[in-house]
Amino acid sequence: SLSTRNCLCKMSQLPPKSPLASPVSEGTNSRVESSDNLSMDSFWLEVENIKQSTEAEQEECSLADVKTQEEGEAEAEWLQDAGLSDLLGDRASENDNIVLLSTLTKTQAAAVQRRLDTYSRSRRRKNKHPVRDVRDIFGVVSSGETAAKKEESSPDHLWHNLRTSSVQRKIQDYSCTVRNPGKEEVFNMDVAYSEQAAVLLKGSFPSESRRSKDGNALTNFKIPKGRLGVTRIGDLSAQDMKKIPTLALIELTALCDVLGFELKRNKAAKLKTMEKRLFGVPLNTLLENDQKLLPNTKIPLLLQALLSCLEKRGLETEGILRVSGSQTRIKSLEQKLERDFYTGLFRWDEVHQNDVSGLLKRFIRELPAPLLTAEYLPAFAAVQNIPDLKQRLQALNLLILILPEPNRNTLKALLEFLSKVVAREKNNKMNLWNVSTVMAPNLFMHKGLPNKIPEGKEKQLAEGAADVVRMMIHYQDLLWTVSSFLVAQVRKLNESNSKRYQFCDKRIKNLLRKIHADKDKVEKNQAEPSKIVKVHASLLLKDSLEVHLNNATRVSDVLRQFQKNLCQNGWNIVNTVNLLKCNNSMECTNLLLYEVGGNIGEHCLDPDTYLLDLYHINPNAEWIIKQNPSYPRMF
Repeated sequence: SLSTRNCLCKMSQLPPKSPLASPVSEGTNSRVESSDNLSMDSFWLEVENIKQSTEAEQEECSLADVKTQEEGEAEAEWLQDAGLSDLLGDRASENDNIVLLSTLTKTQAAAVQRRLDTYSRSRRRKNKHPVRDVRDIFGVVSSGETAAKKEESSPDHLWHNLRTSSVQRKIQDYSCTVRNPGKEEVFNMDVAYSEQAAVLLKGSFPSESRRSKDGNALTNFKIPKGRLGVTRIGDLSAQDMKKIPTLALIELTALCDVLGFELKRNKAAKLKTMEKRLFGVPLNTLLENDQKLLPNTKIPLLLQALLSCLEKRGLETEGILRVSGSQTRIKSLEQKLERDFYTGLFRWDEVHQNDVSGLLKRFIRELPAPLLTAEYLPAFAAVQNIPDLKQRLQALNLLILILPEPNRNTLKALLEFLSKVVAREKNNKMNLWNVSTVMAPNLFMHKGLPNKIPEGKEKQLAEGAADVVRMMIHYQDLLWTVSSFLVAQVRKLNESNSKRYQFCDKRIKNLLRKIHADKDKVEKNQAEPSKIVKVHASLLLKDSLEVHLNNATRVSDVLRQFQKNLCQNGWNIVNTVNLLKCNNSMECTNLLLYEVGGNIGEHCLDPDTYLLDLYHINPNAEWIIKQNPSYPRMF
């Protein structure tokens, strides 16, 4: 019913600014295989269940008023979140901002200046002295320059000039003009997504059937491994990962600018939280409490217990997640968990699987802020409006990187479980689309967000939300990858912190010319054809291992050589350090090689990384062999 569908009011959307950004309303039917395949019955049934389970609690929630932001406020918040808040101050530390700006691509720099321009204009309109005028930072175009030159150097036109041979060559190597469902395509992470979009803007975007009954027809994407390998979330140190969200936000904004989207973000609404220990408790608080019991816990213990219970006894259950448990029993179980979970007295083996799945969904919904965060939930929902699948995944990849670490880790644990449910489809009758339609309301509906859905758009947005969940489940390995261009920017930031850019003329166009002229220069230093380096393994051996590097030496080669030397010399290391045991069937999966220092904090290296190339990029780093933390210790 319409009243039921109005419960979907918590799914926010981003309004498109151009025809390019709004293909869904016109082309949705062409992307749908059949009404049977895209049946949204499970979605609306889940919405109804959510409505019934929360009706009695609606009066307990105090929804904060969501105030409309004045002109310039959103830009000021964006600059702050992008690590550029000093640009708004009277006595800003210009060098701090120059360091970050020096790492940006042209499209990213254009996105920054576009928001600085808007902020300055809004301040002037209010007849207030601008806290910081953009012209004081980047300078103004001199009167001697022609209008044509002004146009060329305008930030709004910077991305039109991205026709450099190097960028075009990389994009041409990786781009495909036709979507082939079920086939494999290359997913380029070497070039910034916004630059790829700018180069391809005048071309036609590939079209594909966006939704199908299962995942078999989905396009498969492969990340091409360059000489430096692939970096996953978790491979970088906490210190370096803190730099990623700001860089990802700038890149996401630049991508939206090129595609014609306005990136709007919600302000988090404050809700009165109940005095509970588990349900309705912020993720940070849950983790702080859990870490007192189990240090280094990254996923709430309750969520781990729920997922573990379902994996042991619920994966084969027909209709798991879709078939609702008893609301009365679920409410009673919640109260018992609040009382007995941390004492270890709760009996999981006595709980019906459908009730456990109900508790799982309730845990996600009852978080004081959405798992996808109140701020970025509209952006997740708006991904559906991007016409090209590859660009939808690019936006999702950046959004995942922007999420706070507790949210990102919790979401990954949930998606891994959902993948296991889909893998047992033959027994549980839950294919990828079924699981997506059931979970979408639990991720996109939240009592703390206002109604922003236009009349008549419910079905379109519901299908779009389910499609976003489907993409997150199916492409999670790709989405949890840190793109090479972001890792390169982190390296640049770390290098620039020691040797800061000094420019007399702070105009952004001159800054960009300097930056990109340096980037386009051919390296004058002749790359050494070989090198002898030392690899440390202080937890295993007192002495370092000398390794001869050539153009073909990879990380996996060094690890194999290390273990071979250990065993050939009879070094059985057991019990004392509990790290390694050599035997006749050795594998190097229990050891990892880390790059430490130089222009990176700590970086767990891909086994396919070519070490001589890495040495040339970061010659001041140390290389250290450590045990794989996820590998079982050998006693």
